[in-house]
Amino acid sequence: MRDAKVVARIRRKYRALRPEMDERMRRQWAATEARELGWGGVSLVAGATGLSRPTIITGMKELKLPSKKRAAAAQRVRRPGGGRKRLLDVDPELASALEALIEPVTRGDPESPLRWTCKSTRRLAEELTRQNHPVSDRTVATLLKECGYSLQANRKTREGQSHPDRNAQFEHINGYVLRFQRRGRPAISVDTKKKELVGDFKNAGREWRPQGTPEDVRVHDFQDKMLGKAIPYGVYDMVSNQGWVSVGIDHDTAQFATNSIRRWWTRMGQRRFPHATQLLITADGGGSNSHRSRLWKVSLQALADDLELKLHVCHFPPGTSKWNKIEHRLFSFITQNWRGKPLVSLQTIVNLIASTKTRKGLVVKAAIDTKQYETEIKVTDEELARVKLKPHEFHGDWNYTITPRKKL
Repeated sequence: MRDAKVVARIRRKYRALRPEMDERMRRQWAATEARELGWGGVSLVAGATGLSRPTIITGMKELKLPSKKRAAAAQRVRRPGGGRKRLLDVDPELASALEALIEPVTRGDPESPLRWTCKSTRRLAEELTRQNHPVSDRTVATLLKECGYSLQANRKTREGQSHPDRNAQFEHINGYVLRFQRRGRPAISVDTKKKELVGDFKNAGREWRPQGTPEDVRVHDFQDKMLGKAIPYGVYDMVSNQGWVSVGIDHDTAQFATNSIRRWWTRMGQRRFPHATQLLITADGGGSNSHRSRLWKVSLQALADDLELKLHVCHFPPGTSKWNKIEHRLFSFITQNWRGKPLVSLQTIVNLIASTKTRKGLVVKAAIDTKQYETEIKVTDEELARVKLKPHEFHGDWNYTITPRKKL
């Protein structure tokens, strides 16, 4: 009966004091109570507080230390090296094993330029455990977040069935990119980011501001005819983890796309690859860089002539644009960087893009493209015939090489 009253009393005191105590104070308080109770006190306090017997005994040892040592120990909650080790420290191969599981085509290759996962954390944890990497599904979720993955809802991007050669095209692109990366040759991913209204319009997301003082923006998102729209066309260097964005103000055309690549090369690429003779371009199958566009191919020929580079071009299959490397290595971070900030001017957009950084060292530069680009340009059969284009053996409509013409 006495023990029950003692346990109840200690439990009440512990619940009242627990929020105010850190780990060291809790075990030393528990040790003090146990010492006053005498024989059997450790077990009684352990039952009342939920603390383990070794923890309480450690607290009793700390109370016996000289005052100077106790004062020094008070600066730390745990002794140096104490606490549970991170799983990656215990199993350093766990991260690479997880990376291998989430490779889409070239499984086991950590440098695959195409990465996504549709597997659940539970299944990934089960497979890792079978590979002698015991881990829980929660830890897998944490590791995926550290690798830049997140839970995402479905997005309406696919129309109809997948192309039967989709996976084969992924393998083709993977092979090309890996060859260029291993040889230190430039390989870029290109695309047009979503067009943005310029002005004091609402931008999704939140930013830190003094409480109760949100930034005022327009109620309706009607385009300001004076400010217009911004058209960001990006170039992501898959070898150097660097990005370039040309912010256009006119139309998203093939000439605008190739001019953006030209500006990347003169401002960033040429300095990074001074001895390059070839350039790999991975792009979507539609839009301004469509594989069906005659103007895209004619513009690429002009680009190859100007830069004196052999251009290898690989397009993603229909409905797979979100697997383009630039989407999740450049554009996603730009969107995060300017979330909650109204894009009030073109210069603001350029500054926000250029200030984008990541923990893995992403470097981004940007500039406004003030050129006017004509639309509905017709390319004749004769002009197309002058393009020195060689289709690849596999899907020559998606994969081809354009060689620079000799200067007269």
